[in-house]
Amino acid sequence: MLLVFLLLSIESRRYRFFDVYRGRVRRLERNYYGPLFSPSVEIKEDWAHALGEDLRHPSFVISRREAMSRRLRRNYGWMFLILLLAWLLKITSAKLQPDGGPAEFPLSPAEWLRNAAVGPLPGWLIVIVVASFYGWLLYATLRSRQAQGELAHGDVHV
Repeated sequence: MLLVFLLLSIESRRYRFFDVYRGRVRRLERNYYGPLFSPSVEIKEDWAHALGEDLRHPSFVISRREAMSRRLRRNYGWMFLILLLAWLLKITSAKLQPDGGPAEFPLSPAEWLRNAAVGPLPGWLIVIVVASFYGWLLYATLRSRQAQGELAHGDVHV
């Protein structure tokens, strides 16, 4: 879970750069190529100036929080769900017996908590940490400002 979270953090940073370049390309497509192929479309007069300023003084368009939220919704949410299911399967499965005796499946929540223990850390603490982490992930996934333009629901987004 921690490794995938690290990858999510790295990818959200990379996604912010991608969003800058995507915005520049879309500005060119809308205001140069669009009128070139369909002359009836009105263009904004200052689009070239805005593109030039963006190239001279680049800045991020979206925050790191928004980038992380988008990546969670589109890709990483499924990865974290699979990891949660694997962890739940691990703590509810039989433990390996060191002497080769018969394996008994843990049927009570108390046994699940014992299986969730990691080294000297008790199982109840690990369950609280994992539940808090997944609660934060759910919040981070669902929080979002209202998307506008091409990122709104139903429009094309790359």
